[in-house]
Amino acid sequence: MQRSLLLTVGVVAAAILTGCSAAAGDSADAGGSPPSHTPTPTAIESADTAAEDQARAWLDAATLPPGAVAVEKSPGGFHSYQGWPCQPVVQLEGYWSVPDTTVASAVNWLNAHPTADLVGTTGGLSMPENPDIDEATVGYSPADDSQQGVVYTVSKAGDDVVIRAEVAALTADAACPSLPPGTTLGKPGQG
Repeated sequence: MQRSLLLTVGVVAAAILTGCSAAAGDSADAGGSPPSHTPTPTAIESADTAAEDQARAWLDAATLPPGAVAVEKSPGGFHSYQGWPCQPVVQLEGYWSVPDTTVASAVNWLNAHPTADLVGTTGGLSMPENPDIDEATVGYSPADDSQQGVVYTVSKAGDDVVIRAEVAALTADAACPSLPPGTTLGKPGQG
């Protein structure tokens, strides 16, 4: 009976934490020549045109700290990734480098400047300056609390920071996992 209880607790904990997953093999690709402000998206994983349009609109509307320069490839250095528990979704990513700033400064700027019509999911509280902070996330989703939106990961890179935007838009046939009574999925960025 104890083993069954422990298994149930483990399943519930896994369901709650589904919104955030650790990197299995973070790429250390060097950033390419900076293109325009709008980054080149990575992998669209669906043929759902409405979801593709929504994901593209959110990525195009990304608001970034002053001095941010788009980079074509992942600059590497990210230690976690957003898991989107409802599937299928259209996913896009964008990358930027922000010179001469800190993780806290970039996070505070992102919290103060929401993307498009999205609302913050990660608290929006001011992060204190601390040189030991090397990564943080800022999440946004539609006001309906759906499992889609934009999650920014801000990571320290020497005297600069790099920012990754992970964007997901639910397709028309997307479904969320069933959860045990009394449990909920974490909002985007809360992993």
